[in-house]
Amino acid sequence: MTGLPASLLFACSENSVRSPMAEALAKRLYGRSLYVDSVGVRASEVDGFAVSVLDELDIDVHRHHAKTFDDVDPASFDLIVTLSPEAHHSALEFTRGTATEVEYWPTPDPSAVEGSREMRLDAYRHTRDQVLARLKARFGVPITPSV
Repeated sequence: MTGLPASLLFACSENSVRSPMAEALAKRLYGRSLYVDSVGVRASEVDGFAVSVLDELDIDVHRHHAKTFDDVDPASFDLIVTLSPEAHHSALEFTRGTATEVEYWPTPDPSAVEGSREMRLDAYRHTRDQVLARLKARFGVPITPSV
């Protein structure tokens, strides 16, 4: 699949850091052009550091409610982008028998970084910026980019 899909699902392990970040960034970039959602293999509350580094870009994810693959229909999405090995395996099982494409974007989990608050925030910023760059590389820069 090339170009922007009509519907896009991001998946990671907990739906608390990487996939909510990717969902929020994709909505900011392409929101009016496609449907975007996110899930995790398991569901956890959105991570406070993820909220903070998205707040830096004026992107609000405070109301994000974590979901799992059980909460969505795989056939509803043209493309699922997985951000962790565990999510990739689950997505391949989840889409068996559908026309949904699955892409794996290996993305480090910033919550694994230990250290000072600033060191941890830097890890989250790196993940945010990596996902943003990957979105723009894969789907193009919108005519009126806002991040």
